[in-house]
Amino acid sequence: MNSPPVHDGRLFWAPQAWLQGAWAEDVLLRAGPDGRWAEIHPGTACPPWSERLPGPVLPALVNAHSHAFQRAFVGLAERRESDPDDFWSWRDRMYGVALRITPEQLRVVAEHLYAELLAGGYTHTCEFHYLHHAPDGRPYADALAMSRALAEAAVATGMRLTLLPVLYERAGFAQPVLREDQRRFATTVDGVLKLRDGVRAWRLPQVDAGVAVHSLRAARPSSLHELVRMLGGDAAPIHIHVAEQTAEVDDCLAATGTRPIGWLCREGLLDARWQLVHATHTTPDEITAVAGSGAGVVLCPGTEANLGDGLADLPGWLAAGVPLSLGSDSQVTRAWPEELRWLEYGQRLRRRQRNVAAAPGRQPATAARLFDAVLQGGATAAARPPHGLAVGASADLLLLNAHDDALRGLPPSHLLDGVVFAAPQRPFVRTLVGGRWVPPRGAAAGAEFERVLHSLGSG
Repeated sequence: MNSPPVHDGRLFWAPQAWLQGAWAEDVLLRAGPDGRWAEIHPGTACPPWSERLPGPVLPALVNAHSHAFQRAFVGLAERRESDPDDFWSWRDRMYGVALRITPEQLRVVAEHLYAELLAGGYTHTCEFHYLHHAPDGRPYADALAMSRALAEAAVATGMRLTLLPVLYERAGFAQPVLREDQRRFATTVDGVLKLRDGVRAWRLPQVDAGVAVHSLRAARPSSLHELVRMLGGDAAPIHIHVAEQTAEVDDCLAATGTRPIGWLCREGLLDARWQLVHATHTTPDEITAVAGSGAGVVLCPGTEANLGDGLADLPGWLAAGVPLSLGSDSQVTRAWPEELRWLEYGQRLRRRQRNVAAAPGRQPATAARLFDAVLQGGATAAARPPHGLAVGASADLLLLNAHDDALRGLPPSHLLDGVVFAAPQRPFVRTLVGGRWVPPRGAAAGAEFERVLHSLGSG
């Protein structure tokens, strides 16, 4: 794979930019040759040699949890013929796509998805990657074939990518081996670390690697301890699905005598590298323990709603100061404004209150508090601080469409509120990654995606 060429430094001027949790006026930004912000100056007249942007700009976000292949399944599990439908029945149907998709098809699907995510306000994706082997379960001659497909898609679109090869050993707490329909997922601690090292050996500037554990039900306790020991001082992130469904919590209690998050805390595994994906079903004591460990939480409100998982204790996580980030997960939503809207609206429905995430006296604007939380939490989830419109951060930004009908007439101070809660159809006009505008996708790419979906039986 060839990495994109390094560009010359560029100057951009915006009438408004979101800096340090507030709108600043007349902001001059210089992207250095390394693709990072070299200078940011609010209150500056627009130099004639800079690129004058026609609207306000926002930082882009990290998409901290993604299964790219599941984009081929979106819209195909929204019918119920007879039996009760929940996460587990959805999972069994999703495996049908997982068992058929090839590396080339995955590249096409991921390329389509990453282009959508870039348009939806994300410029960095953490790929929770457990689809490694050939459809019959045997390893590919190139063990990195599926990982390579994802990296190629990222390079082609401009998406920054953190690949997280997943430790996946068993079907459940009481099932010591994988099911037959999980045969493409099988990994060991040593295998996961080899995949991580293989990705890093490519030395692609926009692709890095950490590791992940599918879940406590899918990995042996001894393997988790071995993984942490073998990671040593590696600062890269460690992600894990945890406490997503009540059945998982019940099974963990039966097998270990402890709830999933409580087990991780009791075993002393958590530190600032760990990201707990979903963490939907928690107790106040677990939230306190996670806060003390320095670990973060990745919330995926669109997917959690689609799968009927439940609602996380958002006020509890915010009050404890736990780093929070967003994930597109199953790809039913692919834009962060919709995820933030779901995150807040779920709490409003549960509590029959408004502006649940706001902090009167400190940050009364709900959208601003949530956006700043996931902006910083996403950088932690990808182990890529600093992040946002800040010197030293990747020179990424989102050009806001302030003329969208949903945003017209809003005072400048309320634009972010409008982006999240007025539901504009296309809030972002363009996306900048590393100081370069992401080019529009052509019709041929969309047609190729359609052909892949039809070949998978998904279209």
